[in-house]
Amino acid sequence: MKNDSVTSDIKKTGQAPHAYVGSQISHEEDVFGALFDGRVIKRFVEYLRPYRTNIYLAIGAVLIVTFAQLSIPLIVQHAIDEVILADKTDSFPLALVIILFSVLITINYCANWLQDRLIGMTGEHVIFDLRKSMYSHIQKISLSFMDKTETGRMMSRLTGDVNSLQEFLENSVTAFGDLVLLFGIVIIMLSLDFTLGALTLSVVPILFFVRIFWLPRARIAFRYARETNSIANGALAEGIRSVRTVQSMRREAVNYQLYDKKVKENLSAHLKSARMAQVMVPVVDTLTGAAMGIVILVGGALVLDNSLDIGVIVAFIFYVQRFFDPIRSLTIQYSVMQRAMASGKRIFEVLDVPISIADDPNAIRPEKIRGLVQFRNVTFSYDGIQPVLKNLNFTISPGETVALVGPTGSGKTSITSLLHRFYEVSEGSVLIDNIDIKKYEKSSLGEHISMVLQDPFLFTGTILENIRYKTDKATRKQIVEAAKTVGAHDFITEMEHGYETEVEEQGRNLSVGQRQLISFARALVANAKILVLDEATASIDSHTEKKIQLALKKLLKGRTGIVIAHRLATIRGADRIIVIKNGKLVEMGPHKLLVEKGGLYSQLHKLNYASFDDAPKD
Repeated sequence: MKNDSVTSDIKKTGQAPHAYVGSQISHEEDVFGALFDGRVIKRFVEYLRPYRTNIYLAIGAVLIVTFAQLSIPLIVQHAIDEVILADKTDSFPLALVIILFSVLITINYCANWLQDRLIGMTGEHVIFDLRKSMYSHIQKISLSFMDKTETGRMMSRLTGDVNSLQEFLENSVTAFGDLVLLFGIVIIMLSLDFTLGALTLSVVPILFFVRIFWLPRARIAFRYARETNSIANGALAEGIRSVRTVQSMRREAVNYQLYDKKVKENLSAHLKSARMAQVMVPVVDTLTGAAMGIVILVGGALVLDNSLDIGVIVAFIFYVQRFFDPIRSLTIQYSVMQRAMASGKRIFEVLDVPISIADDPNAIRPEKIRGLVQFRNVTFSYDGIQPVLKNLNFTISPGETVALVGPTGSGKTSITSLLHRFYEVSEGSVLIDNIDIKKYEKSSLGEHISMVLQDPFLFTGTILENIRYKTDKATRKQIVEAAKTVGAHDFITEMEHGYETEVEEQGRNLSVGQRQLISFARALVANAKILVLDEATASIDSHTEKKIQLALKKLLKGRTGIVIAHRLATIRGADRIIVIKNGKLVEMGPHKLLVEKGGLYSQLHKLNYASFDDAPKD
């Protein structure tokens, strides 16, 4: 992502230097855009279309409110000049004025209530739709994008940025009403008395001159506040994820200091942006007082000279008070619009991330596969520069179990990732049943390939729901049978709620071995034809591993198995062993033959492969 360069520097240095972030401001102008970004508005309008009736009704209500606010001073003027000063206090006109005044106040209240309700409801629905769109898109974009994107920043876009757009929607209708009110007041004041109206409005140019100096500085302050906020969110997310490691290394104090620097810089930036946002308020208040003084002094002199009616000057006072209210409101809403344009651009950046691994229009979805796997001249690179796999060729027959071994970083996990089409090959092709995997629907690959990783991810929910996660068609009987097969049934039934036991976040109320056994049961219930075990027994004790070895025989029976493991007990059971080094296939054959051959596998065997390749990932 464009903004992740800042975060990467934080990771390297442990801090977010003010100078560095400040140097990003000119770049952020391109990233965040100016006050009004037509492209963001156009995209946002697409989400408003389903609710356009509500928007139109809200705009209508705003216009009614504005009309009522413009009419009230005129009614007051009429009451003073035509009723009170004309000595008609006991006649019907005064009652009529009171009734009309009451009706306008009632209409103003009802229209205000309708506007707030319609905009509030519409805003909630639009934000709901935006969040759904972002979440759905994130689920589909390639892992190469997610590898480069911080969780904290993504969460910031899903929450804070989306809320900024909601705030913008709720304020934009009000801003429209403020503009109409502003122009209405100008027209009415000039119509009532052009000279007094022109003198009263003479203070407005001062406001524009102040804004010319204020806007650039305010824009920089607002952008800097957003950037430091994103940095702080990223640091917070990282701190939460790494809390166990931090506590184990007794780094609490150090990490607190590093985080404290980021949040203090964020606080300083927000305080500065808040000050900038409030600069215009006292200016507007001062100009309001100046305009009011002009009305009283000049208008009072005209009244004494019998050149102006008292009702007109009273109306002018009302209009002057109301004239600067929309200006004050629009000044405050400037920062709202700034945040909205920035947030909208960030949101649509995510929604515009291309789905680089998309289904072919004619993609197939076979109900069954045989499980023949072929890698033909496969070359692959994560960054497009340094190849991880180089001209790789091998075939795995249906029902055959093959082990992938080699030093850390040799490319073993990359092979399984390509098979599942998490990434696209740079050159060559990966085939299943003699068909390029690009011609399969991605969801179909997910149905026919199951993966069990070293650190299995368990979702919030019951144990039963976690085992059935990949297929909702599995019955309770099938789930129990799968758990029994992999040796998980006993510890599950010993729990107070058995299969209905709630799994805490990331399975923290279960041991590593228990989580792994549940993941094995999940793979068995999925009944996929191709099974990938990526260091699946690395975190399991020897006693549990014996259960797993027995379970694996049943689990792999009739399935194509690809096993990445550093424990020889798992590797020996494979039909063939493929030895990978620096992304190249260097040896292939059964365990006994490779040991006798005296090549790389034999060396790994002699040096105790289990300790040689200790890392879980390539």
